Amino acid sequence: VQLQAFGGGLVQAGGSLRLSCAASGRTFSSYGMGWFRQAPGKEREFVAAISWRGSSTYYADSVKGRFTISRGNAKNTVYLQMNSLKPEDTAVYYCAADRAPYGLGHKAADFGSWGQGTLVTVSS
Repeated sequence: VQLQAFGGGLVQAGGSLRLSCAASGRTFSSYGMGWFRQAPGKEREFVAAISWRGSSTYYADSVKGRFTISRGNAKNTVYLQMNSLKPEDTAVYYCAADRAPYGLGHKAADFGSWGQGTLVTVSS
């Protein structure tokens, strides 16, 4: 599957952004999807994941209550709504698709396809 993430940009602390990830190439609706991020000088970390039906979600503690992952299977798109942004949210954000169908991964090893990343910068 090919993934393309977009929607990043520069925002002030306390602001909001919505990231989108468009998928193509296989049956998107059968696969769990996730978002990860990588800040400068740090390892890539898990942010959020959503099951193939969209009925289950999973969040990193650092974003719980501020970020919301959702999906539109008819549009082959997964979203990440980010509210109350903090400077420490600054990173390149990547979307990813599970390796196997009907799952809900939350570790990088669970995901087999990755988008190119979109930069989010939160100024203080």
